[in-house]
Amino acid sequence: MTDHLAKATFSGVRAFAAVTTDLVEEARQRHECYPIATAALGRTMTAALLLAADLKTEAAITVRIAGDGQLGKVVADASSQGKVRGYVENPQVELMLSNGKLDVGRAVGAGNIFVSRFTTGTNQPFTGSAPLISGEIAEDIANYLFVSEQTPSTVSLGVLVNPDLTTAAAGGFFVQAMPGAEDEVLAAVEKNLADMPPISELVGQGNDANAILQRIFAGMSAKIFAAAPLEFYCQCSIERVEDMLVSLGKEELSSMVDEGKAEITCHFCGEKYHFTKERLKELLDQTFGS
Repeated sequence: MTDHLAKATFSGVRAFAAVTTDLVEEARQRHECYPIATAALGRTMTAALLLAADLKTEAAITVRIAGDGQLGKVVADASSQGKVRGYVENPQVELMLSNGKLDVGRAVGAGNIFVSRFTTGTNQPFTGSAPLISGEIAEDIANYLFVSEQTPSTVSLGVLVNPDLTTAAAGGFFVQAMPGAEDEVLAAVEKNLADMPPISELVGQGNDANAILQRIFAGMSAKIFAAAPLEFYCQCSIERVEDMLVSLGKEELSSMVDEGKAEITCHFCGEKYHFTKERLKELLDQTFGS
């Protein structure tokens, strides 16, 4: 089952559901994450995709979890086209299980969540924030939506990690009541949500996004829209990295030439870019003159 996201609506209630196992596994491999980091990063990337799904074309969103726990910052960028990238500041943190579960809340710690929305035609993004209430990501996203955007929502995010550290299952959903939603519909949806197993369990059992949405709207004739593919994707490139090197200035670039080489690693995807002394000298001469 390839990663995908779907949307459903019924009588003033809308829901988004996503399966993100493959892209979370790619992020785990790229950043060499230990289980607790895989769980935190996977949840954050899934949340960013769910929030970005309702944006207009060419728009994007950044979710930044800034806690004081051992993981440090957890950041994810997602676009309305279903592309996502992300990183965790300290990917190789080891924590003991708490009641048989990964204690993401303790690894994230106390702090704040920041959500930035980037839309076409604007120079500056809109950024909202809220305190972290648990560090478990899903509860923090829901609290952010309520506090910063006045949108009551139910959010569920999950990542299941295999004993060999690979990603067994990952996914999430969020449900929002729109203005005018009927009380009996909300009550029925809340009952369905209460009866559902954890999202990682649903994905692990082979449920796709449509099946998850059908469970959310069980007993209702919800309209389910066609699913869209999701993928881990980073827009870094050799050209962007060279532009960054040039932006450091003549003195810094000259220092790299003297060192004889440079290696630049992209925070978001872990891709390594190697520069020889000759290429660094070319950039220096082309930009600042020989």
